[in-house]
Amino acid sequence: MSGGTDLADDVPPGGAPDHVDALPAGAGAVDLRWDRRDALGLGVVLVVLALPVVGLLRYQGPPMEEGFMLAFPQQILDGRLPHRDFLHLYGPGSLYVLAAVFKLFGTDLVVERLVGLVQHAVVAVSLYSLLRPWGRRLATAAAVVAVVLLLMPMGLVAMAWNGALAFATAGLAVGVAAARRPEGDRRAGPLLAVAGVCSALALLYRPDLVLAVGLGLAALALPLTGARRRPLLLGAGGGLLLYVPHVLLSGIGDSFRGMFVEPVFTLRPGRALPVPPSWDRIDGFLQRAGALRVTGWPLPMPGLSQQIFLWFWLVPLSIALVLGAAYVLWRRERTSVRARAFVPAALFGSALVTQALQRPDTTHLAWVSCITFPLAMAAVAELVPRAWRGAPRWVPDAAAVGVVALVFVVVVPFYPLRTYVDSVGQTFGRNRFGVPITNGDRTFYFGSEQAAGDAQQVVDELARSSRPGERLVVGPTDLSRTNYSDAFFYYLFPDLVPGTRYIEMDPGIADAEDSVLADELRRNDWLILSAAATEWTEPNTSAGGRSQAANDVVRSGYCPVLDTPTFRLLRRCPGGSPAASGG
Repeated sequence: MSGGTDLADDVPPGGAPDHVDALPAGAGAVDLRWDRRDALGLGVVLVVLALPVVGLLRYQGPPMEEGFMLAFPQQILDGRLPHRDFLHLYGPGSLYVLAAVFKLFGTDLVVERLVGLVQHAVVAVSLYSLLRPWGRRLATAAAVVAVVLLLMPMGLVAMAWNGALAFATAGLAVGVAAARRPEGDRRAGPLLAVAGVCSALALLYRPDLVLAVGLGLAALALPLTGARRRPLLLGAGGGLLLYVPHVLLSGIGDSFRGMFVEPVFTLRPGRALPVPPSWDRIDGFLQRAGALRVTGWPLPMPGLSQQIFLWFWLVPLSIALVLGAAYVLWRRERTSVRARAFVPAALFGSALVTQALQRPDTTHLAWVSCITFPLAMAAVAELVPRAWRGAPRWVPDAAAVGVVALVFVVVVPFYPLRTYVDSVGQTFGRNRFGVPITNGDRTFYFGSEQAAGDAQQVVDELARSSRPGERLVVGPTDLSRTNYSDAFFYYLFPDLVPGTRYIEMDPGIADAEDSVLADELRRNDWLILSAAATEWTEPNTSAGGRSQAANDVVRSGYCPVLDTPTFRLLRRCPGGSPAASGG
């Protein structure tokens, strides 16, 4: 049978009831009733997810990305609005959810990472549910693959992309489960409405998922009767209305610029990478920096740039495989449970390819692969028995798992699998990678002991010298190249007000000729400059300098307080210039 042969014995003699999906001739059938074996399968998935958690709670997160995911929600709690008062390149959903969580439990690194953990768990459980028609074993293996890929790029950071995936996959899983219910089942309507709301919330997190969510929702709605389609679409429409108060508060112009103009047009020249990636060198700066941490891999493997190159091509290959299986199911058994589950998921996953194309680094490849690789496993399990009618029952599952195992162990071992094994090892005290930087009850972790020590010196001095309500700006040493910002400093100093709207700093935005950064610095009190990204070079426009206005303000109006190899602490000179203050 095509995957899940452990379920064939559940089929009663004399035919399959409503909860049993019909398969190709000779393939058997799958009982879709959930029982203790499903609890066991999901237990395996959650154990795989839980094993690295302790290590990841003490692991260095990305200083800018996690820094702004900690700082932005606090800005909302302090009365400032995304897109209007501070730069934010996505929808407001993730920020308002985190703000609500922080309101309840406090603004805390552990709380933020636990939200990220929940997002990962929702994606994994949703994929298990969607792939359950192929049997418990394959659904479990596919969800485990999703977990390993989800954890690789940023650990437990509650990024908006992962939250959007969680709502989108949950919407598909709930919608598919509701569509399976017989006509007249009163629970189907509310469940379909929930599915629609979840899809809308995914777009509230990441509006750039509109094509993927739209295709998945359309494929889910198409086979439904009008009476069932209505609550699904009403739920989606009602959820999207949550954009209305945000746009009214932040302003139509600012919202449009922040969610569409800046991320789609302004940002791309400074963040895009070559397509396909280079074979002989790593294009992304952060991937080159991450490659410095090598904890060992016992088997031969391709060079790191070659792994990224191969991984890039595996993304469209997995999508082609998934779409091929979806086409076969749609043509031959479009009303089966299997087709109704797989076709929407396949269309959703295929449209994620834009992430891999706009910046094919390991993070964006993982953000797509965490959906397309699990779906490709079901595609293999579906197509193998169709191509090989006499295949033994164990072959489809073995082929599906074997293909991904080959990819993880032989083709791209340095990234998903090695990173996961390393994180699990840290949970149990091996090779720990995270030095705390602390101010009061707030802590952030840095991977470099030298940089963490430098940051702690800056934190201690700023804590001694600053007063609540003063303004703080954090940026790179050269403010004409705003490729990066150590935004975690804003989190460590909740009593200081961010003195800039560019808490997140991006090339072509904070350093543009029409940027307001220079004006903000003239009104600012404290400045932390980081040398962490001084060597930032990528094959895009981020390599060059832009407006010197902010640098001119720093040179003429700021006095040094503390210099370390990694960070500089400065304050606005009392007399308006270093010379006037004796600096």
